[in-house]
Amino acid sequence: MPELPDVELYIGLLREKLVGRTLTGIKLFNPFVLRSVSPKPLDLVGLAVVGLRRIGKRVVIEFPEERFLVIHLMIAGRFRWVEGGSEDVRLGGKISMAAMTFENGALFLTEAGTKKRASIAVVQGESALSEHDPGGIDVLNCSLEQFGKALLAESQTVKKRLTDPHVFSGIGNAYSDEILHAARISPVRRSNSLTPEEIKRLHSAMGCVLRDWVDRLQRQFAGKFPGAGDITAFRPEFAVHGKFGRPCPVCGRPVQRICYADNESNYCAQCQNDGRILADRALSRLLKDDWPRSFD
Repeated sequence: MPELPDVELYIGLLREKLVGRTLTGIKLFNPFVLRSVSPKPLDLVGLAVVGLRRIGKRVVIEFPEERFLVIHLMIAGRFRWVEGGSEDVRLGGKISMAAMTFENGALFLTEAGTKKRASIAVVQGESALSEHDPGGIDVLNCSLEQFGKALLAESQTVKKRLTDPHVFSGIGNAYSDEILHAARISPVRRSNSLTPEEIKRLHSAMGCVLRDWVDRLQRQFAGKFPGAGDITAFRPEFAVHGKFGRPCPVCGRPVQRICYADNESNYCAQCQNDGRILADRALSRLLKDDWPRSFD
C-alpha cells in the first residue's frame, strides 16, 4: 500500500501537472471504483484544478467551490500519467480503473490484482471532505507531547498503534518496520510499557525516517512520473522491511519476521529485542519446543 512518502511524491508531481489545468473528461472503467453519489464525477468536467492535498493515505484533488475528488489507492492502486492531452482513454491499459483527461495529459488510476479496493469519491464542502479523514495526527508535524498522548491512549502493540490510521496519519506496514528499527524498539512491545526515553526515541525516528524517504523519493523522481513498479513497499535501501534472512545493516544478524494474515513484520532481534527471536504464530506453533528463542 502506498504510504505517506509515496503519497507525498504523487501529490508533488500532480500539483505541478494539474494545478490550473481544466478537467476535460472523466471515465470510470469499473463502476465499483466510485464510492459516492452526489456530486457526480461529470460535474467536475470543465473545472480547473486549484490544489492538491493529502488526507492520511488519500490523494485529494481540489476544484472550485469546495468540490473535491478523493482517491484512495489502498494496496494495489497506482497512478499513471500520459503526457500530451490524448483523449484515448485506452492508453491506461487493462488494469485501469478510471481515467481523468486534462489539456496537457491524462491521469489514470490503475489497480493490479483481483481484489479491487481502490476508490474514488466526489464530495462538496470541507465538512463532507472531513468524513474521509480517519483522524490520525499529522506525523510530520506533531509535537513529542502530542505523539506520546496518542501512543499511550490505548494499550496495543507499538506496531499496531503506529499503523492505525485513526491514531497516526499515513504510516503503514513498511514504514512502521523502518521506524521501529531506527528506534530500536520491538514491534510487539505494548505501547503503554514504553519509557519516556523510548517514546522520545520513537518520535524522533518517525520524523527522521518519513522525512528522509519523502526527500529521497522526490529526488529520485524529480521531473519524471513514477511507473507502477516504482511505488513499492520493498525498496533495496530499506533496513529491515522485506529483508527477512538478510543481514541487519546495523549489527549484521539476519532480519527476522512475524507473519500474520496477509502481512508480516520484519525486525532485527538483536537491535530491537535484546537478541530474542519473537514467536511466529505459524512456525512457532508448528515447531513448538524446537522454536529458537535466540540466535544462540
